[in-house]
Amino acid sequence: MTHNVLVVDDEPKLCDLLASALSQNGITVFTAGNGLHALKVLECEDIDLVISDWRMPGMDGPQLLAEIKSRFPQLPVIVMTAYSTVKNAVQSMRNGAFDYIAKPFDIDELDITVSKALQFRDILKDNQRMRAELDEHQQIDSLVGDSPSFRRVLHAIDSVRESNATILLTGESGTGKEMVARAIHKHGNRADKPFVAVNCAAIPEGLLESEMFGHRKGAFTGAVADRIGRFQQADKGTLFLDEIGEMPLALQAKILRALQERVIEPVGDPRERKVDVRVIAATNKNLLDAVANKEFREDLYYRLNVFPIPLPALRERVEDIAPLARHFANTLGAAAGKRFSGFSAAALQAMANYSWPGNIRELQNCVERATIVASQAVIEEEDLPAYLFASRPADSGVLIENNGVPADLEAALAEVEKAYILAALQQSNGVQAAAAQLIGISERSFWYRLKKLGIHVDKIVR
Repeated sequence: MTHNVLVVDDEPKLCDLLASALSQNGITVFTAGNGLHALKVLECEDIDLVISDWRMPGMDGPQLLAEIKSRFPQLPVIVMTAYSTVKNAVQSMRNGAFDYIAKPFDIDELDITVSKALQFRDILKDNQRMRAELDEHQQIDSLVGDSPSFRRVLHAIDSVRESNATILLTGESGTGKEMVARAIHKHGNRADKPFVAVNCAAIPEGLLESEMFGHRKGAFTGAVADRIGRFQQADKGTLFLDEIGEMPLALQAKILRALQERVIEPVGDPRERKVDVRVIAATNKNLLDAVANKEFREDLYYRLNVFPIPLPALRERVEDIAPLARHFANTLGAAAGKRFSGFSAAALQAMANYSWPGNIRELQNCVERATIVASQAVIEEEDLPAYLFASRPADSGVLIENNGVPADLEAALAEVEKAYILAALQQSNGVQAAAAQLIGISERSFWYRLKKLGIHVDKIVR
């Protein structure tokens, strides 16, 4: 396997010496005279290992190491210096260096250290490739179902996948919006280009502009080097903007300009950069309501809504629950070394009766738990989590009169409300803020309902 190594040192003779020594082992060597030059090489070339001097003018070795660990976390770095001290060695290793060598060094010693670092890099690459293949396989194959509502989604994917139109995916949390986005990219005309996903709600507002458009060195405190943003990372490919409804208003205008004019401006750099990006946005919000409430720009909404694809909730495609459950059981069981032949009729009926507020994500978690506890090839009703049965009338203690009318409406509604809250807590692993978001209410309202219904979160069975 051919490897690319980047040598960073302000002494040209040492760079030439290392290049000559390493190239004898079939290694392609790139050189840089300082840290900033090194970062530019890393942005353009597929580098497997960096060998960097400790002391350099401008951006020194520790600063370059920090920037590499931030931007290329799996890239090994060997630090070298003539100022060999235990303090420097310990500091570099603590900061993420793969190894440390001191000048003057023995070539054989360098070869051994480089060989170990490249083996480490190969293992990381193989693991990353296998995870990507597995994720891709699961993502594409998870588009399972034959219900009318889901067939409409598949038809929409087939219609738009070869175009460059901006797409807006809408639907409740857990309905598979990212899976659909990846399927559109994978089967479209940009399949061999990058797919870059950004969760707009997960990035602090103060960093979001830099994350999207990049920045120049010195643009703000902590900007120690130039950095490209997600739009440039996705150039010629697909940019997936998840939870677009959470994007701050101040940034929405810049996103709109990027979509309309296909140009961006990194933070601190007045020069425009052209980008060729296919944008797929997703939200679980009603963006028209957000527009009416002045929380979302109307012009950006219509720019995003060129080709809308609404994703149905799982309760709206009940006939797909059984094939999805079997798919997850087969996939998750194989990963755990188990083989399952299916679900019992009672287990399938229990899953069909449940409302699935967390949608496909919740179903996958449910099946994963069942594959862990199941002792037979057939997954039985008792292998399913208890919260699936919390809303059954027979278990609730609510009296039902003729024609299914409850004798006590308040009690019946309380039981239904309790079942939804318990399910949301189970889905969120007991995190109350996440559970509140899952069922679409505020945290304050959620806490009030916990108290009213006598639910103790620390007693929820995981």
